[in-house]
Amino acid sequence: MSDLSARLGATAPWMLWLLPLALLPLMLSAQRRAGVPASAAAPADPLSTAIGRTIRFAGFLALAGLIAALSGPYRTGARITRIGIGAQVSLLIDRSGSMNETFAGRQPSGAEESKAAASRRILGDFVGARPHDLFAVTAFSTAPMLVMPMTDRHGAVRAAIAAIDRPGLDYTNIGRGLGMALAQFGSDVGASRALVLVSDGAAVIDPRIQDQLRAAVSRIRPNLYWLFLRTKGSPGIGDRPAGEDTPQAAPERHLDLFFRGLGVPYRVFEAEGAEAVAAAVRQIEALERDPIPFVEERPWRDLTGLAYALAALGLAVLALAKLAEADFASAPPADRSRDGAEAASRPIREEAA
Repeated sequence: MSDLSARLGATAPWMLWLLPLALLPLMLSAQRRAGVPASAAAPADPLSTAIGRTIRFAGFLALAGLIAALSGPYRTGARITRIGIGAQVSLLIDRSGSMNETFAGRQPSGAEESKAAASRRILGDFVGARPHDLFAVTAFSTAPMLVMPMTDRHGAVRAAIAAIDRPGLDYTNIGRGLGMALAQFGSDVGASRALVLVSDGAAVIDPRIQDQLRAAVSRIRPNLYWLFLRTKGSPGIGDRPAGEDTPQAAPERHLDLFFRGLGVPYRVFEAEGAEAVAAAVRQIEALERDPIPFVEERPWRDLTGLAYALAALGLAVLALAKLAEADFASAPPADRSRDGAEAASRPIREEAA
């Protein structure tokens, strides 16, 4: 009740002191009284009782609605925290030059899609699949770029993903990109957090950046997913190099080892086509189904029209009742004499019987 009173208001609250007048139709009747002898002998009439109560309530509704409308009622805006199913998802999308190629490792032609185009299309479908997910979008190549901070405006997120269509550069600075993507998570305690990296390769992360990333991951504790868009014929994540096994020789393998050592839930998906990318995104969506708090915005609303509508409803019922009213006192004389003759003949027929 206190929450309701805190969200309702009036521009002229002094008018509400007149509301007790709306009780008059419930206590007093405006119907004409007619003397009928021995009314207690008449059988009960539930229909008449219901009609009488309806007319009284219509009068109450008409007066209460008019007084409330004159007071200028409104509902204040509010921010209500609710619990839904979803997650905070930070998307980190690779925009290096190799993402402009197809999964076959060549420039797209005809109906072929580049890895970047396929990723944008599939991630755009992923955003908005659940109404309570929050998304942030970060792109990276030589330097990271914040495209969209964490928000629940899914239309804006899809537009941000679609806007990442410019050719990227050759260099992949994944360390700084991870740092910016981790910084997008909010401070909501208990919210599920997922960092989704979409990349077709990796680069060496400076040891100092690695320490910073470990500290950030231990503080935020996100679920980590890597969609590795593998080009046909290129080494896989688990492939060891023929020579020395170093981060420079096998950057994808050592990035995978780095992720596994962070101590957070981690999964990697090697996708060699758009269908595999879509399947991986569906798995991520199925895994991230934890309760998440979200804020529902309720705007300010004028309730004057609603009050007038209730008053009009009550007045309409009263008008219909007045039109349906029958006045037997003003009936034609012939009808009254016929009724009297019938009433007089009724006892004679009863005696004859």
